[in-house]
Amino acid sequence: MEQTTPLQLIIITGLSGAGKSTASHFFEDSGYFCMDNVPPALMPKFIQICLESNGRLTKIAVVIDARGGSFFRKLFEAIDEVKKMNVEVRILYLESSDDSLVRRFSETRRKHPLNRGGRVIDDILEERALLETTRAKADFIVDTTSMNGRELQEEIRRFSQGFVGPRAMSVVFVSFGFKHGVPLDCDLVFDVRFLPNPFYIAQLKTMNGTNKEVYDYVFATDTAKQYAQKLKEFIDFQIPLFISEPKTRLQIGIGCTGGRHRSVAFAEYLFKEITSERISTSRIHRDLNL
Repeated sequence: MEQTTPLQLIIITGLSGAGKSTASHFFEDSGYFCMDNVPPALMPKFIQICLESNGRLTKIAVVIDARGGSFFRKLFEAIDEVKKMNVEVRILYLESSDDSLVRRFSETRRKHPLNRGGRVIDDILEERALLETTRAKADFIVDTTSMNGRELQEEIRRFSQGFVGPRAMSVVFVSFGFKHGVPLDCDLVFDVRFLPNPFYIAQLKTMNGTNKEVYDYVFATDTAKQYAQKLKEFIDFQIPLFISEPKTRLQIGIGCTGGRHRSVAFAEYLFKEITSERISTSRIHRDLNL
């Protein structure tokens, strides 16, 4: 079957230490299939495989740089071949000042990809000369000298306008029981043990918070209703702040004693009530079957 969705290819290149890994992570979080250190000669073959994926692979980002050695010189031959396949190609080039690159290699104690036993500054100058033509043909150049990781991601987002959609974040509501331990991967944790416990109601004990009878019991009091509303308002307030951080996944824990009744009902409530075009939501009931 022929692929109908246009394929988009972003080539991430530039100086070693300038932030290519950060850029790759950004596109990966944005739904791109990412590959690192791709030899240019193999790129057309890889793109052909993507085109034959029946729409499963439509957004691709590849890191191509001087680590490819002599293969790197064939980059623009490969790009021309890919463009003949009716693929939209854009080049993102990252660079930084010599001083900042020397400092970064010193801080990380990593060897420069072109190092043959000499000084790091000589490797940087050699790579800068090697990439001169690539820089001249880039669609977007980012100087990361004075940028932190967040600022770099914002600049990359500006470059990717039209490729990457509006920033989105995954929000996961996790119900759990405190007696089984607090989930270590939650960003926010809320405790609903102060509410009446359905466990002590004979006809509700064997049910859980996904059952209407238990759900209605948990939200029967004014306290529960008020707390649910305030919790929703608080999370609604927090979400845009987390998105601008930027953060791609927010995990919110709701805990009760055993993790089967009150916390489950509240996770269900939040999953149903908290909606936005800028987020995707899901819920996990960690201790439901314990």
